[in-house]
Amino acid sequence: MTPYILVAEDEDPVVELLRYNLEREGYEVGVAKDGEEALVMMKERAPDLLLLDWMLPKVTGIEVCRQTRSRSETRNLPIIMVTARTEESDRIRGLDTGADDYIAKPFSTTELMARIRAVMRRIRPGLAEDVQSCAGVEINRSSHTVMRDGQELHLGPTEFRLLDYLIQRPGRVFSREQLLDSVWGADVYVEARTVDVHIGRLRKALNKHSDVDLIRTVRSAGYSFVPPKDL
Repeated sequence: MTPYILVAEDEDPVVELLRYNLEREGYEVGVAKDGEEALVMMKERAPDLLLLDWMLPKVTGIEVCRQTRSRSETRNLPIIMVTARTEESDRIRGLDTGADDYIAKPFSTTELMARIRAVMRRIRPGLAEDVQSCAGVEINRSSHTVMRDGQELHLGPTEFRLLDYLIQRPGRVFSREQLLDSVWGADVYVEARTVDVHIGRLRKALNKHSDVDLIRTVRSAGYSFVPPKDL
């Protein structure tokens, strides 16, 4: 199951930065633009982790944190506060109110993603598992290895990232442009045909010990990772 992260943040540029990086990491993302909306959204569906700004309209992040901890349904919800308030007293207050971690703006997205993984490993280890399996393919992000039906496969770094992205969403078709943005990054210029080259390499590696092709090409649409039952 894809972990669901709720972002409670009212600054649009920060929201888009967080959404892009979280989705690139494979998380499902919900957004609340004020504290009141965040509380309502959590009652409708409890997230697996809350990224919480302190200075929210209507209901402050500190109050959202307090109310989240007071409800039995969300008492153990991992919370990371992301805020411009950097004084030691603010950090202590945030942690004392119930935040599991506290990161100051402006922040490094790489550091934030690492902290999210760390919090999830500590509080909900099943959601932060570094090994994922589907259709006989096992990808281990910690050791950077891939197995298919017990046989180790040798993938280049780009093919590894492609597989990692596709295997998290089996059956879903992604265009070349979507794969470029998510695997190479929106700020990197690469021709769309480059995707075809790396998909070809990934397909060759995956099929080295099997006749079942797990990569589906959808004409004029893109590519998907399809378990055998869907082929």
